[in-house]
Amino acid sequence: MHLQEIFQATQAASRALGQLSAETIRGVLLDLAAAAVAETPFLLAENEKDLARMSPEDPKYDRLQLTAARLEAIAADIRNVAALPSPLGATLQERTLPNGLHLRKVRVPLGVVGVIYEARPNVTFDVAALCLKTGNACLLKGGSDAAYSNQAISQVIQRVLRRHSLAPASISLLPPDRQATEALLQAIGYVDVLIPRGSQQLIDYVRQHAKVPVIETGAGIVHTYFDETADLAQGQAIIANAKTRRVSVCNALDCLLVHEARLPELPALLAPLAAAGVVLYADTESYQALAGSYPSPLLQPATTEHFGTEFLSLKMAVKTVGDLEEALAHIATYSSRHSEAIISEDAAHIERFLNEVDAAAVYANASTAFTDGAQFGLGAEIGISTQKLHARGPMGLEELTSYKWQVRGTGQVRKG
Repeated sequence: MHLQEIFQATQAASRALGQLSAETIRGVLLDLAAAAVAETPFLLAENEKDLARMSPEDPKYDRLQLTAARLEAIAADIRNVAALPSPLGATLQERTLPNGLHLRKVRVPLGVVGVIYEARPNVTFDVAALCLKTGNACLLKGGSDAAYSNQAISQVIQRVLRRHSLAPASISLLPPDRQATEALLQAIGYVDVLIPRGSQQLIDYVRQHAKVPVIETGAGIVHTYFDETADLAQGQAIIANAKTRRVSVCNALDCLLVHEARLPELPALLAPLAAAGVVLYADTESYQALAGSYPSPLLQPATTEHFGTEFLSLKMAVKTVGDLEEALAHIATYSSRHSEAIISEDAAHIERFLNEVDAAAVYANASTAFTDGAQFGLGAEIGISTQKLHARGPMGLEELTSYKWQVRGTGQVRKG
Protein backbone atom coordinates (compact mmCIF):
# COMPACT_ATOMS: atom_id res chain seq x y z
CA MET A 1 0.00 0.00 0.00
CA HIS A 2 1.37 3.43 -0.94
CA LEU A 3 1.86 6.03 1.81
CA GLN A 4 -0.98 8.17 0.50
CA GLU A 5 -3.32 5.20 0.70
CA ILE A 6 -2.20 4.48 4.28
CA PHE A 7 -2.90 8.09 5.24
CA GLN A 8 -6.36 7.94 3.67
CA ALA A 9 -7.22 4.63 5.35
CA THR A 10 -6.07 5.90 8.75
CA GLN A 11 -8.09 9.07 8.38
CA ALA A 12 -11.19 7.03 7.54
CA ALA A 13 -10.56 4.76 10.53
CA SER A 14 -10.35 7.77 12.85
CA ARG A 15 -13.93 8.73 12.05
CA ALA A 16 -15.17 5.30 13.10
CA LEU A 17 -13.05 5.12 16.26
CA GLY A 18 -14.58 8.27 17.68
CA GLN A 19 -18.01 6.64 17.64
CA LEU A 20 -17.10 3.48 19.60
CA SER A 21 -18.43 2.99 23.10
CA ALA A 22 -16.13 3.21 26.10
CA GLU A 23 -16.90 -0.42 26.93
CA THR A 24 -15.87 -1.59 23.47
CA ILE A 25 -12.55 0.22 23.71
CA ARG A 26 -11.98 -1.16 27.20
CA GLY A 27 -12.38 -4.70 25.87
CA VAL A 28 -9.92 -4.03 23.05
CA LEU A 29 -7.31 -2.67 25.45
CA LEU A 30 -7.62 -5.58 27.88
CA ASP A 31 -7.18 -7.97 24.95
CA LEU A 32 -4.13 -6.00 23.82
CA ALA A 33 -2.59 -6.21 27.31
CA ALA A 34 -3.11 -9.97 27.36
CA ALA A 35 -1.63 -10.30 23.88
CA ALA A 36 1.50 -8.35 24.86
CA VAL A 37 2.23 -10.98 27.52
CA ALA A 38 1.09 -14.01 25.51
CA GLU A 39 3.32 -13.02 22.58
CA THR A 40 6.41 -12.48 24.75
CA PRO A 41 8.56 -15.18 23.06
CA PHE A 42 7.77 -13.79 19.59
CA LEU A 43 8.33 -10.17 20.61
CA LEU A 44 11.63 -10.89 22.39
CA ALA A 45 12.93 -12.92 19.45
CA GLU A 46 12.24 -10.05 17.05
CA ASN A 47 13.65 -7.51 19.50
CA GLU A 48 16.85 -9.57 19.69
CA LYS A 49 17.32 -9.04 15.94
CA ASP A 50 17.39 -5.28 16.54
CA LEU A 51 19.65 -5.56 19.59
CA ALA A 52 22.14 -7.63 17.61
CA ARG A 53 22.68 -4.64 15.30
CA MET A 54 23.45 -2.17 18.11
CA SER A 55 26.37 -1.92 20.49
CA PRO A 56 25.41 -2.40 24.16
CA GLU A 57 27.47 0.73 24.82
CA ASP A 58 25.07 2.84 22.74
CA PRO A 59 22.84 4.99 25.03
CA LYS A 60 19.86 3.88 22.94
CA TYR A 61 20.47 0.17 23.67
CA ASP A 62 18.61 0.22 26.98
CA ARG A 63 15.64 2.01 25.40
CA LEU A 64 15.59 -0.51 22.57
CA GLN A 65 15.71 -3.59 24.77
CA LEU A 66 12.55 -5.49 25.62
CA THR A 67 12.45 -8.08 28.40
CA ALA A 68 9.72 -10.25 29.82
CA ALA A 69 9.51 -7.93 32.82
CA ARG A 70 9.24 -4.86 30.60
CA LEU A 71 6.47 -6.47 28.55
CA GLU A 72 4.63 -7.26 31.80
CA ALA A 73 5.00 -3.60 32.78
CA ILE A 74 3.74 -2.48 29.36
CA ALA A 75 0.72 -4.76 29.75
CA ALA A 76 0.07 -3.31 33.21
CA ASP A 77 0.16 0.20 31.76
CA ILE A 78 -2.33 -0.81 29.06
CA ARG A 79 -4.64 -2.27 31.72
CA ASN A 80 -4.32 0.99 33.66
CA VAL A 81 -5.34 2.95 30.57
CA ALA A 82 -8.30 0.60 30.07
CA ALA A 83 -9.47 1.22 33.64
CA LEU A 84 -9.35 5.01 33.39
CA PRO A 85 -12.57 6.88 32.57
CA SER A 86 -12.82 8.02 28.98
CA PRO A 87 -12.41 11.77 28.58
CA LEU A 88 -14.53 11.79 25.42
CA GLY A 89 -17.84 13.56 25.66
CA ALA A 90 -17.00 15.24 28.97
CA THR A 91 -18.60 18.65 29.40
CA LEU A 92 -15.97 21.38 29.89
CA GLN A 93 -18.40 24.31 29.91
CA GLU A 94 -22.15 24.67 29.60
CA ARG A 95 -24.40 27.71 29.60
CA THR A 96 -27.49 29.26 28.07
CA LEU A 97 -27.18 32.70 26.47
CA PRO A 98 -29.77 35.46 26.99
CA ASN A 99 -31.11 34.73 23.48
CA GLY A 100 -31.89 31.14 24.47
CA LEU A 101 -29.00 29.42 22.67
CA HIS A 102 -27.66 26.53 24.75
CA LEU A 103 -23.86 26.09 24.52
CA ARG A 104 -21.94 23.01 25.54
CA LYS A 105 -18.15 22.63 25.20
CA VAL A 106 -17.28 18.92 24.97
CA ARG A 107 -14.11 16.83 24.65
CA VAL A 108 -13.57 15.14 21.29
CA PRO A 109 -10.70 13.17 19.68
CA LEU A 110 -7.92 15.03 17.90
CA GLY A 111 -8.43 12.74 14.89
CA VAL A 112 -5.18 11.33 13.51
CA VAL A 113 -2.09 11.48 15.71
CA GLY A 114 1.31 10.99 14.07
CA VAL A 115 4.27 9.92 16.20
CA ILE A 116 7.91 9.84 15.06
CA TYR A 117 10.20 8.01 17.44
CA GLU A 118 13.57 6.32 17.59
CA ALA A 119 14.73 3.14 19.34
CA ARG A 120 11.76 2.86 21.72
CA PRO A 121 9.52 -0.09 20.82
CA ASN A 122 7.47 0.43 24.00
CA VAL A 123 6.19 3.62 22.37
CA THR A 124 4.35 1.50 19.80
CA PHE A 125 2.26 -0.10 22.53
CA ASP A 126 1.85 3.11 24.56
CA VAL A 127 0.67 5.22 21.64
CA ALA A 128 -1.71 2.53 20.41
CA ALA A 129 -3.34 2.22 23.83
CA LEU A 130 -3.68 5.95 24.47
CA CYS A 131 -4.96 6.69 20.99
CA LEU A 132 -7.54 3.91 21.09
CA LYS A 133 -8.77 5.11 24.49
CA THR A 134 -9.24 8.64 23.15
CA GLY A 135 -10.84 7.67 19.83
CA ASN A 136 -7.80 8.72 17.79
CA ALA A 137 -6.25 6.81 14.92
CA CYS A 138 -2.47 6.97 14.74
CA LEU A 139 0.35 6.87 12.24
CA LEU A 140 3.50 5.43 13.79
CA LYS A 141 6.93 6.11 12.31
CA GLY A 142 9.57 4.21 14.24
CA GLY A 143 13.28 4.27 13.54
CA SER A 144 15.24 1.66 11.63
CA ASP A 145 17.04 0.65 14.86
CA ALA A 146 13.79 -0.88 16.14
CA ALA A 147 12.34 -2.05 12.81
CA TYR A 148 11.93 -5.73 13.73
CA SER A 149 10.52 -4.93 17.17
CA ASN A 150 8.01 -2.38 15.91
CA GLN A 151 6.84 -4.63 13.10
CA ALA A 152 6.29 -7.49 15.54
CA ILE A 153 4.34 -5.28 17.95
CA SER A 154 2.30 -3.92 15.04
CA GLN A 155 1.39 -7.46 14.02
CA VAL A 156 0.16 -8.19 17.55
CA ILE A 157 -1.90 -4.98 17.57
CA GLN A 158 -3.38 -5.73 14.14
CA ARG A 159 -4.51 -9.19 15.26
CA VAL A 160 -6.27 -7.66 18.27
CA LEU A 161 -7.98 -5.02 16.12
CA ARG A 162 -9.24 -7.66 13.71
CA ARG A 163 -10.58 -9.81 16.55
CA HIS A 164 -12.76 -6.86 17.55
CA SER A 165 -13.76 -5.98 13.98
CA LEU A 166 -11.87 -2.70 14.03
CA ALA A 167 -10.13 -1.31 10.97
CA PRO A 168 -6.45 -2.35 10.93
CA ALA A 169 -5.63 1.16 9.71
CA SER A 170 -6.68 2.49 13.13
CA ILE A 171 -3.06 1.89 14.18
CA SER A 172 -0.77 2.15 11.14
CA LEU A 173 2.97 1.51 11.25
CA LEU A 174 4.85 3.29 8.47
CA PRO A 175 8.04 1.95 6.88
CA PRO A 176 11.23 2.81 8.84
CA ASP A 177 12.74 4.91 6.08
CA ARG A 178 13.31 8.60 5.41
CA GLN A 179 10.69 8.71 2.66
CA ALA A 180 7.99 7.83 5.20
CA THR A 181 9.30 10.50 7.57
CA GLU A 182 9.15 13.20 4.91
CA ALA A 183 5.67 12.14 3.84
CA LEU A 184 4.40 12.26 7.42
CA LEU A 185 5.87 15.73 7.95
CA GLN A 186 4.01 16.91 4.83
CA ALA A 187 0.71 15.08 5.50
CA ILE A 188 -1.49 18.18 5.45
CA GLY A 189 -5.15 17.21 5.66
CA TYR A 190 -4.38 13.75 7.04
CA VAL A 191 -2.50 14.37 10.31
CA ASP A 192 -4.07 16.53 13.02
CA VAL A 193 -1.01 16.64 15.27
CA LEU A 194 2.52 15.24 15.04
CA ILE A 195 4.55 14.27 18.12
CA PRO A 196 8.30 13.56 17.87
CA ARG A 197 9.88 11.40 20.59
CA GLY A 198 13.63 11.01 20.68
CA SER A 199 16.84 12.99 20.54
CA GLN A 200 17.01 16.76 20.41
CA GLN A 201 18.28 16.36 16.84
CA LEU A 202 15.12 14.49 15.83
CA ILE A 203 12.85 16.97 17.58
CA ASP A 204 14.60 19.94 15.99
CA TYR A 205 14.35 18.35 12.56
CA VAL A 206 10.62 17.71 12.92
CA ARG A 207 9.96 21.23 14.20
CA GLN A 208 11.89 22.78 11.34
CA HIS A 209 10.42 20.71 8.50
CA ALA A 210 6.87 19.76 9.53
CA LYS A 211 3.95 21.38 7.75
CA VAL A 212 1.45 19.89 10.19
CA PRO A 213 0.96 20.96 13.84
CA VAL A 214 3.69 19.66 16.19
CA ILE A 215 3.78 19.06 19.94
CA GLU A 216 7.40 18.98 21.09
CA THR A 217 8.47 16.34 23.58
CA GLY A 218 11.89 17.78 24.28
CA ALA A 219 15.09 16.29 25.58
CA GLY A 220 15.56 16.15 29.35
CA ILE A 221 18.50 18.16 30.66
CA VAL A 222 17.67 17.59 34.32
CA HIS A 223 19.09 19.33 37.41
CA THR A 224 18.82 18.71 41.14
CA TYR A 225 19.87 21.43 43.61
CA PHE A 226 21.21 20.21 46.97
CA ASP A 227 20.52 23.17 49.24
CA GLU A 228 22.39 24.34 52.32
CA THR A 229 19.67 22.85 54.57
CA ALA A 230 19.17 19.58 52.67
CA ASP A 231 19.02 16.27 54.52
CA LEU A 232 22.08 14.17 53.63
CA ALA A 233 20.46 10.72 53.74
CA GLN A 234 17.48 11.95 51.78
CA GLY A 235 19.80 13.53 49.23
CA GLN A 236 21.82 10.34 48.81
CA ALA A 237 18.70 8.33 48.00
CA ILE A 238 17.11 10.93 45.70
CA ILE A 239 20.26 11.65 43.69
CA ALA A 240 21.16 7.98 43.29
CA ASN A 241 17.64 7.14 42.14
CA ALA A 242 17.39 10.06 39.74
CA LYS A 243 20.77 9.24 38.17
CA THR A 244 21.02 5.44 38.19
CA ARG A 245 17.49 4.00 38.18
CA ARG A 246 17.53 3.98 34.39
CA VAL A 247 20.16 6.15 32.75
CA SER A 248 18.75 6.28 29.23
CA VAL A 249 15.44 7.96 30.07
CA CYS A 250 14.70 11.66 29.68
CA ASN A 251 13.97 12.25 33.38
CA ALA A 252 17.40 10.96 34.50
CA LEU A 253 19.60 13.43 36.39
CA ASP A 254 22.28 15.21 34.36
CA CYS A 255 23.62 17.93 36.66
CA LEU A 256 23.86 18.20 40.43
CA LEU A 257 24.02 21.71 41.84
CA VAL A 258 25.48 21.70 45.35
CA HIS A 259 25.58 24.57 47.84
CA GLU A 260 29.16 25.48 48.69
CA ALA A 261 28.53 24.97 52.40
CA ARG A 262 27.82 21.28 51.76
CA LEU A 263 31.03 20.53 49.85
CA PRO A 264 32.63 18.71 52.82
CA GLU A 265 29.78 16.17 52.66
CA LEU A 266 29.92 15.76 48.89
CA PRO A 267 31.93 12.48 49.00
CA ALA A 268 29.30 10.94 51.29
CA LEU A 269 26.44 12.39 49.24
CA LEU A 270 27.76 10.83 46.04
CA ALA A 271 29.06 7.56 47.47
CA PRO A 272 26.15 5.60 45.94
CA LEU A 273 27.09 7.00 42.52
CA ALA A 274 30.68 5.85 42.97
CA ALA A 275 29.40 2.36 43.74
CA ALA A 276 27.32 2.46 40.56
CA GLY A 277 30.29 3.55 38.43
CA VAL A 278 29.01 7.02 37.56
CA VAL A 279 31.57 9.29 35.89
CA LEU A 280 31.49 12.81 37.35
CA TYR A 281 32.45 15.99 35.49
CA ALA A 282 33.05 18.30 38.43
CA ASP A 283 33.78 22.01 38.56
CA THR A 284 36.89 23.21 40.42
CA GLU A 285 35.35 23.41 43.90
CA SER A 286 33.50 20.10 43.77
CA TYR A 287 36.48 18.38 42.14
CA GLN A 288 38.67 19.42 45.06
CA ALA A 289 36.04 18.21 47.54
CA LEU A 290 35.85 14.80 45.83
CA ALA A 291 39.54 14.25 45.05
CA GLY A 292 40.94 11.42 47.12
CA SER A 293 37.47 10.12 48.05
CA TYR A 294 35.67 9.53 44.76
CA PRO A 295 37.35 6.87 42.52
CA SER A 296 39.92 8.76 40.46
CA PRO A 297 39.10 6.97 37.14
CA LEU A 298 35.51 8.23 37.53
CA LEU A 299 36.36 11.86 38.43
CA GLN A 300 37.01 14.34 35.61
CA PRO A 301 37.25 18.15 35.49
CA ALA A 302 34.14 19.76 34.05
CA THR A 303 34.26 21.93 30.96
CA THR A 304 31.61 24.30 29.71
CA GLU A 305 30.02 21.75 27.38
CA HIS A 306 29.26 19.37 30.26
CA PHE A 307 26.64 21.81 31.55
CA GLY A 308 23.56 21.64 29.37
CA THR A 309 24.30 18.06 28.24
CA GLU A 310 21.77 15.22 28.35
CA PHE A 311 24.13 12.33 29.09
CA LEU A 312 21.76 9.30 28.79
CA SER A 313 24.48 7.23 30.45
CA LEU A 314 26.37 6.78 33.74
CA LYS A 315 27.76 10.31 33.55
CA MET A 316 26.81 13.45 35.44
CA ALA A 317 28.00 17.04 35.87
CA VAL A 318 28.52 18.66 39.28
CA LYS A 319 28.40 22.42 39.79
CA THR A 320 29.03 24.38 43.01
CA VAL A 321 26.76 27.36 43.72
CA GLY A 322 26.86 30.01 46.41
CA ASP A 323 23.13 30.26 47.03
CA LEU A 324 19.64 29.55 45.69
CA GLU A 325 19.84 32.58 43.40
CA GLU A 326 22.87 31.12 41.60
CA ALA A 327 21.19 27.72 41.34
CA LEU A 328 18.10 29.28 39.78
CA ALA A 329 20.23 31.22 37.30
CA HIS A 330 22.15 28.11 36.26
CA ILE A 331 18.93 26.14 35.71
CA ALA A 332 17.41 29.01 33.71
CA THR A 333 20.48 29.00 31.46
CA TYR A 334 20.89 25.27 30.87
CA SER A 335 17.51 23.62 31.52
CA SER A 336 15.49 22.01 28.73
CA ARG A 337 12.34 22.79 30.78
CA HIS A 338 11.66 19.09 31.44
CA SER A 339 12.15 18.18 35.14
CA GLU A 340 14.00 20.04 37.89
CA ALA A 341 14.33 19.36 41.63
CA ILE A 342 15.41 20.91 44.92
CA ILE A 343 16.44 19.03 48.05
CA SER A 344 15.96 21.36 50.99
CA GLU A 345 14.48 21.77 54.48
CA ASP A 346 13.96 25.51 53.97
CA ALA A 347 10.27 26.08 53.24
CA ALA A 348 10.88 29.51 51.70
CA HIS A 349 13.54 28.11 49.36
CA ILE A 350 11.26 25.27 48.34
CA GLU A 351 8.37 27.59 47.54
CA ARG A 352 10.59 29.92 45.57
CA PHE A 353 12.08 27.03 43.59
CA LEU A 354 8.66 25.54 42.80
CA ASN A 355 7.27 28.90 41.74
CA GLU A 356 10.21 30.30 39.78
CA VAL A 357 11.70 27.32 37.91
CA ASP A 358 10.27 27.13 34.40
CA ALA A 359 9.84 23.41 33.70
CA ALA A 360 7.06 20.94 32.96
CA ALA A 361 7.62 19.20 36.31
CA VAL A 362 9.27 20.77 39.36
CA TYR A 363 10.06 18.70 42.47
CA ALA A 364 10.86 19.32 46.11
CA ASN A 365 12.56 16.48 48.02
CA ALA A 366 11.73 13.80 45.46
CA SER A 367 13.41 12.11 42.51
CA THR A 368 12.82 13.40 39.00
CA ALA A 369 12.33 9.75 37.99
CA PHE A 370 8.63 10.27 38.69
CA THR A 371 8.09 12.41 35.56
CA ASP A 372 6.16 9.69 33.80
CA GLY A 373 2.57 9.33 32.68
CA ALA A 374 1.97 6.09 34.57
CA GLN A 375 3.55 7.48 37.75
CA PHE A 376 1.37 10.58 37.50
CA GLY A 377 -1.74 8.40 37.35
CA LEU A 378 -2.34 8.98 33.63
CA GLY A 379 -2.12 5.26 32.78
CA ALA A 380 0.69 5.78 30.28
CA GLU A 381 2.04 8.65 28.24
CA ILE A 382 2.46 9.53 24.60
CA GLY A 383 5.38 11.81 25.48
CA ILE A 384 6.49 14.53 27.86
CA SER A 385 5.80 17.92 26.39
CA THR A 386 8.27 20.70 27.17
CA GLN A 387 6.29 23.36 25.35
CA LYS A 388 3.43 25.44 26.72
CA LEU A 389 0.67 25.33 24.11
CA HIS A 390 -2.13 22.78 24.62
CA ALA A 391 -0.06 20.23 26.58
CA ARG A 392 2.81 20.35 29.07
CA GLY A 393 4.50 17.52 30.97
CA PRO A 394 3.41 13.87 30.66
CA MET A 395 0.74 13.69 27.98
CA GLY A 396 -2.07 11.34 28.90
CA LEU A 397 -5.66 10.99 27.78
CA GLU A 398 -6.87 14.57 28.17
CA GLU A 399 -3.88 15.90 26.20
CA LEU A 400 -4.93 13.70 23.27
CA THR A 401 -8.29 15.41 22.98
CA SER A 402 -9.58 18.70 21.66
CA TYR A 403 -13.04 20.14 22.11
CA LYS A 404 -15.94 21.49 20.13
CA TRP A 405 -18.92 23.68 20.88
CA GLN A 406 -22.37 22.12 20.53
CA VAL A 407 -24.98 24.84 20.07
CA ARG A 408 -28.71 24.06 20.39
CA GLY A 409 -31.32 26.59 19.41
CA THR A 410 -35.02 27.02 18.79
CA GLY A 411 -34.87 28.99 15.59
CA GLN A 412 -32.63 31.89 16.68
CA VAL A 413 -31.15 34.10 13.92
CA ARG A 414 -28.51 36.76 14.41
CA LYS A 415 -29.53 40.34 13.82
CA GLY A 416 -27.13 43.17 13.10
